[in-house]
Amino acid sequence: MKRAVFLDRDGVINPMVYNPEHGVLDTPLNPKEFSLLPRVGEAIHAINQMEFLAVVISNQPGVAKGKMTLPLLNAITEKMLEEVEKSGAKLDKIFYCLHHPEAVLAEYRQICDCRKPKAGLLLKASQELGINLKLSYMIGDGVTDIQAGKEVGCKTIWIGKKKCETCEIFQDIKVNPDFTASNLLQAISFIS
Repeated sequence: MKRAVFLDRDGVINPMVYNPEHGVLDTPLNPKEFSLLPRVGEAIHAINQMEFLAVVISNQPGVAKGKMTLPLLNAITEKMLEEVEKSGAKLDKIFYCLHHPEAVLAEYRQICDCRKPKAGLLLKASQELGINLKLSYMIGDGVTDIQAGKEVGCKTIWIGKKKCETCEIFQDIKVNPDFTASNLLQAISFIS
């Protein structure tokens, strides 16, 4: 069976962007807002060289919430693939959860098994790509990324600065990342 490095998208591969309409940092809502974080292409290339599959696992409820259209999400995905390829790297597969329990579009309004912290996307990736989850890694900047990875036995790497609030959340839910890194390039130094 294959090994994989599962990557959350927003905050790991690309920066969040400021949304003046809502006054918050949010996912890019069109290709013009999308860019790679520094040295992400280099990090994904290193994952490829280590013979791990590089697989994106991401909650993307923007369409469900009426913030963007499916063609815009697809255009953002195409730009991500192009930018990664310019670095001599490749993403092997992308899995998105498009659902949200409070979606404005009825077809996406559901409580599903694929929305992190549930591990449905990881299980789907494992089945489709022949991945041994226990020999794989989940890298994310959210508590839900770590929860999903732990649920299926992946090693987990949390990207962020350990703030008291985040540490308390990890303690409250009794889930802790195996490693902490400040960016994706540092995160891959924990992969063996």
